[in-house]
Amino acid sequence: MSDVKSELCTLHDDTNPLHAHSANMPRETKQPNHLKAWREYRRITQAQLGELVGTTGAVISLLESGDRRLSDKWLRKLAPVLGTSPGHLLEHDPENLPTNILEVWADIPDDRKDQALEILQTFRKATG
Repeated sequence: MSDVKSELCTLHDDTNPLHAHSANMPRETKQPNHLKAWREYRRITQAQLGELVGTTGAVISLLESGDRRLSDKWLRKLAPVLGTSPGHLLEHDPENLPTNILEVWADIPDDRKDQALEILQTFRKATG
């Protein structure tokens, strides 16, 4: 019986540097994002968004809360479905943006966006 106790104590007092390092590693912090705000702005449920991007509502919930990292892969899948850009999902709440401009931009065909941007830059130069 005393042999068993000594083994348990040895396991409990493990000072392996690898284990100590793992135990002292900082936990990954949640990544703030505006995924939920964009989803609600588009009036779709987590389950609907999940279906549109090939996952589940539960995964969308984890992405919204920051419990699951909103990687580049997820940003590229989600942004087009929500009618925005990957950067906007991370940095901008749709309620704080001039969304009418975003709607117009989203409707411009990709092959004409360079032309549209040039026109907008002309307005900026005229007022600057």
